[in-house]
Amino acid sequence: MAISVFDTFFEKFIKTTRGSDLEPFQDELAASLESHFFSKRHGRKTEWDDALATFPTLEPKHFDLGQDLIQIGENSDLTISTEDFKAKLKNFMPWRKGPYELFGTNINTEWRSDWKWQRIVPHISSLQDKQVLDIGCGNGYHLFRMLASGAKLALGIDPTLLFFYQFQLINRFLPDLPIHLLPLRGEHLPAFGSFDTVFSLGVLYHRRNPIDHLTELLGFLNSGGEVVLETLIVDGDANTVLVPEDRYAKMSNVWFLPSPDALEIWMSRAGFKNVRVVDINQTSIEEQRATEWMTFHSLADFLDPLDSNQTFEGYPAPKRALVIAQKP
Repeated sequence: MAISVFDTFFEKFIKTTRGSDLEPFQDELAASLESHFFSKRHGRKTEWDDALATFPTLEPKHFDLGQDLIQIGENSDLTISTEDFKAKLKNFMPWRKGPYELFGTNINTEWRSDWKWQRIVPHISSLQDKQVLDIGCGNGYHLFRMLASGAKLALGIDPTLLFFYQFQLINRFLPDLPIHLLPLRGEHLPAFGSFDTVFSLGVLYHRRNPIDHLTELLGFLNSGGEVVLETLIVDGDANTVLVPEDRYAKMSNVWFLPSPDALEIWMSRAGFKNVRVVDINQTSIEEQRATEWMTFHSLADFLDPLDSNQTFEGYPAPKRALVIAQKP
């Protein structure tokens, strides 16, 4: 049986964050992982451990984390056939966030996460030499882009085990870099108070209490730090908030969709200053779609087949606002 990836990843995290602003929180993070993650079982954990162990040791001639298509290695770097390598990558389907090109194999993910990054970059402060935290980071696509933008530390948080394995798979082909993904939820973290920029992209509407989430984000930031938040919204005035009766776009875990004006009020009430909505975008079926690497239902299946401006349930189709604010 393969050695679990969990036997080594936290040891590496401890080693590489020693001497950083995260060192004082190492014991708290270890306790959170033991309480909320290591003690829990997952039906595919052993399968993914075994699949990860079958990958050969590969040394890419080059890598580029700063382009829309994150590229690591070339096909000529492979020591196995392209077909075998692709089959090994498919053991970790579905691939939802990307795109990536690993040793010549293009992983055409469900989400064009690069499109979201393109919408974000013009509006945020420089990440050069900054410590950044990404809550709900998926498999880390945006973490890699943050690191390429100059961040001195990029820490991601996401409880989904598959995303953690995908990140570990990608990261194993890179040199030791100040980039980490911890399989936790935001509410399991200490109030660091040390990050320069905190990202929360596509998380707020999954929280039963959105103000609690905003308060958590405030606690992660240092004084003057910047939050970058993206969430589902609906059109309306400052008093408009949609609470789905049951599902929204066939998702059962969507709780609150505020109007942009209501969202600004929420963030101000949570303690943020200089709150401003900088982008509003209706998600298209070109940005989120089923692919060879994610073969389940996607956005086109969640919309009214007769009216793409409505969800299957008759609510307004997914529209997202990007909000920037500061901690006083």
